[in-house]
Amino acid sequence: MTETDLTTLLGDDDDGGAEGAGDHAEPGFDPDRTTGRALEARAVSAWFGDHKVLDRVSLEMPAGRVTALIGPSGCGKSTFLRILNRMHELVPSASLAGEVLLDGDDIYAPGRRLTEVRARIGMVFQKPNPFPAMSIYDNVTSGLKLTGVRRSRSELDETVEYCLSRAGLWTEVRDRLRQPGGALSGGQQQRLCIARSLAVVPQVLLMDEPCSALDPTSTNRIEETIRELADEVTIVIVTHNMQQAARVSDVCAFFLARAGSPGRIVEYGDTEAMFGSPQDEATYDYVNGRFG
Repeated sequence: MTETDLTTLLGDDDDGGAEGAGDHAEPGFDPDRTTGRALEARAVSAWFGDHKVLDRVSLEMPAGRVTALIGPSGCGKSTFLRILNRMHELVPSASLAGEVLLDGDDIYAPGRRLTEVRARIGMVFQKPNPFPAMSIYDNVTSGLKLTGVRRSRSELDETVEYCLSRAGLWTEVRDRLRQPGGALSGGQQQRLCIARSLAVVPQVLLMDEPCSALDPTSTNRIEETIRELADEVTIVIVTHNMQQAARVSDVCAFFLARAGSPGRIVEYGDTEAMFGSPQDEATYDYVNGRFG
């Protein structure tokens, strides 16, 4: 991952970012600021060129809870996830319709800055993508620097310790914070990426199959981290692992694209109920491994 990649992830406003951001000293890390907010999609449709991939998807993702997006490959889950923090628009041929509301405010409203949206709605990708040559410490603080936030050394130290602790990594790396992030194991790199996302104080954290490339031990630690974070940040996770969805999520949405039609939500509800007594036959078949 390069600095250009992270700049793209956090957004690069045409006017150079928030006015005066580079001269504004933020207070130290305040856990109270990380209270999760509700995220809601209203009638979201999406296209790549003339190809429609999502059809009027509406979904409420409750504050402070984990929402799992499940469904077979090609049903639009990851596209939907990227729409939730305006990454879909990075694709030249991409377009969309509908609204995405964060705590009641439309993130696609005219005048909304990408830097603000992507700082409030963070993203963790399928493949860990830390800066490999950058130290563990600087990886955590990199997002702050790129968004123009200035903090004292003691405040940065506090932020790094807090974020690494919340990501379940502090005890493993506290004695080697100046070593390269690329020297960590795959599971540790993924937790480092989570810590980096937390440093900019998101209200929502999106995760696109965060454990798909990890071993069972690392997967278990990431799942523990997800559950521990749910009390302070709203989490939306895409996963093909039904056991994982059942373990970590509070609510679940099942996406399906039938016979070449655009993806849509077939069923949504409490995870335990969806896995125990789904209302739709397709949901029952999918969660029980009959297709997908």
